[in-house]
Amino acid sequence: MADKKTKKNHDPSMGGKRAAMPARENEWSSKGLNEAQTAFVAAPKEPNDQEDQSGKRPNIERGVEVLKTELRTISNEPGVYRMLDNQGDPIYVGKAKNLKKRVTNYTLVNKLPYRLQRMVSETRALEIVTTHTEVEALLLESNLIKRFMPRYNVLLRDDKSFPYIHISYEHDYPEIKKHRGAQKKKGDYYGPFASAGAVNRTLATLEKAFLLRSCSDSVFAQRTRPCLQYQIKRCSAPCVEKISRESYRVLVDEAKAFLTGENSKIQAQFAQSMQKAAAEMDYETAAAYRDRIRALTAVQSRQDINLEGTIGDADVIAGHKAGGQTCIQVFFFRAGRNYGNRAYYPSHDKNDDLPYILSAFIGQFYDDKPIPPLLLLSDAIEGQDLVQEALSVKADHKIELRAPQRGDKRKLVDHALNNAKDALGRKQAESSAQAKLLVKVGEVMGMSKRPNRIEVYDNSHIQGTDAYGAMIVAGPEGFIKQAYRKFKIQGSARAGAENFEPGDDYAMMREVLHRRLSRAMKEDPERNSESWPDLLLIDGGKGQLSSVVSVVKDLGLTENVTVCAIAKGPDRNAGREEFFMEGRPSFSLESNDPALYFLQRLRDEAHRFVIGSHRTGRQKKYQRSALDEIQGIGASRKKALLLHFGSARAVERAGLTDLEAADGISKSVAQKIYNHFHSDLA
Repeated sequence: MADKKTKKNHDPSMGGKRAAMPARENEWSSKGLNEAQTAFVAAPKEPNDQEDQSGKRPNIERGVEVLKTELRTISNEPGVYRMLDNQGDPIYVGKAKNLKKRVTNYTLVNKLPYRLQRMVSETRALEIVTTHTEVEALLLESNLIKRFMPRYNVLLRDDKSFPYIHISYEHDYPEIKKHRGAQKKKGDYYGPFASAGAVNRTLATLEKAFLLRSCSDSVFAQRTRPCLQYQIKRCSAPCVEKISRESYRVLVDEAKAFLTGENSKIQAQFAQSMQKAAAEMDYETAAAYRDRIRALTAVQSRQDINLEGTIGDADVIAGHKAGGQTCIQVFFFRAGRNYGNRAYYPSHDKNDDLPYILSAFIGQFYDDKPIPPLLLLSDAIEGQDLVQEALSVKADHKIELRAPQRGDKRKLVDHALNNAKDALGRKQAESSAQAKLLVKVGEVMGMSKRPNRIEVYDNSHIQGTDAYGAMIVAGPEGFIKQAYRKFKIQGSARAGAENFEPGDDYAMMREVLHRRLSRAMKEDPERNSESWPDLLLIDGGKGQLSSVVSVVKDLGLTENVTVCAIAKGPDRNAGREEFFMEGRPSFSLESNDPALYFLQRLRDEAHRFVIGSHRTGRQKKYQRSALDEIQGIGASRKKALLLHFGSARAVERAGLTDLEAADGISKSVAQKIYNHFHSDLA
């Protein structure tokens, strides 16, 4: 290799100083690693790399030569290595206690399984980061796998955040509400819950039991009389001082005690208060305590399993592998209470064993989530002691990984394992049925093979205004929701689309398809990725078909993509749909044809998604107030103005002196606001 240098510097994410490094080196970082040293090594990329003459097996010697070249400068330290393909994209991220030994293993191709041989054959560059310990390497590996999603790693393809219950500290009368995302606001967070439904049910019950407010601070500030929540006995109405601050704090403390596992104590207090009120013949108060006790009993009875005082805070993780696929069930227990479960289907090689899959899953799953003190596993995992130490470092408290063999904890694991087996069985049955439907659709459309990726398009607007297009995607595993896209239709010469009048449905469809396909050509000109569609299904008739076909022809994709338009039949009756394809007469399918039901489902999903996108966009537009148009008026000042004046219209009518009286509004800002609304007088 010509002019290759090895550099070691402190990673900037660790607080150390760093000299100038190659651009790609800036991608290496991992939260929680202390002073990790990095070294960048990369082989030159060969843009014209080809398979060998047989065309059956890639040229593995090229990849081995790359690795052998890099071995000259790789140290025996622990760290993480990243293999790159011909385009510089990561195809595998791994960690090692001894980097040199691990990379050397990849050069012994006869001892590698076929999957790793193929990975080596695709390797055209190698990047290395050295760390102080193997624990740091493991944390960094999980971080990078989740960031780059290399196709030869076990991958957790899930980006959904978990909901929590949040009790705020920023108000004299704290609110209780559902929260997702970063936990930046002051207060206590309880969770995670497996689903929004579980949170909503728990919140509704807690409102009945503890009468805490769920309204926002702005609504709270503007109330002059109790709302419906007070009337149905789900709030104590602190907004109109139906309860003192001290009494409300008692309710807050009781709710916190319940959420931290003191169920029996709180219910005993309520029972004692109910009996006391009944003895004093204050039957209304006694009835209120009775209803609160019922609410607490209800929230506990909905939980399938409760082990108060036995398990505390723990996650139960059980995996089941069959048919080359794996389902991992995660049950969340907090304060001994079951907060629900969620199923995951990580992507992996069919020959990977379950301990390895579970180990990779745990590293990625807890990369951005709080970790409870105890993880109960269905199987002992690969490198369990190392994973346990790494999680403890990340969480900053001791984490225990345990695969119980008997007792109550094993019953919990078995329960999760049975759920994993059932979920995987259902998914495999659905996948089998889906594959058969795709074969049938391919036959209907006259395709030479079944479509593995179907993209469905639809538009939505109101007389040409607030126009949106949407794309939904389906494949052998069902709907691929992470691939859904929405398009705010511009109606102008953007990305090659022509100017057109509002309401021109055909031109809108041309713009959406041009933007989608031209971007795909730019990102993947060789069409090697799985993001290219086999079938484009358009909601519409001949006009929409012609619009899309013209885009496909202009981009030179006619040999790669099949296009079909689906139009509702007479009187828009479902079941009498008519299909249009270029070069063949229109046709219909039998009303009981499974392929027709499948295509109807795809069209209806696209319609649902585009309608939702349109409504969301329109709502955002209408929710914008005149204050949003003033430069320098951010969220905090806007809130201060609305709280002071009550509405944007009142701000518009306010005088300069009145504006200056609002909290956080200086004279210069007040002048800017006044000038904005009175520019004709300025």
